[in-house]
Amino acid sequence: MGLLAWLVVGLIAGWLASQVMRGGSYGLIGDIIVGAVGAVIGGFLAANLLNMPDAVTGINVTSILVAFVGAVILIAILRLVSGRRR
Repeated sequence: MGLLAWLVVGLIAGWLASQVMRGGSYGLIGDIIVGAVGAVIGGFLAANLLNMPDAVTGINVTSILVAFVGAVILIAILRLVSGRRR
């Protein structure tokens, strides 16, 4: 997946996750980072738990869903570590 695709998928997934987790947005750069790291986490989980080795492959619905799930998990972990609750 190219850099532009990572940015687009990361932005969409990070923004959706921040809206679902009701923590407010992390800003443009923060949403991209949360979404991109979420894509890595979601891809790892999809490969190991669901036997989907190529879950994040580009700008498509599957990639965005996998990145979204990973981003939600990342936000939940960050909130547990920081102790911030909303």
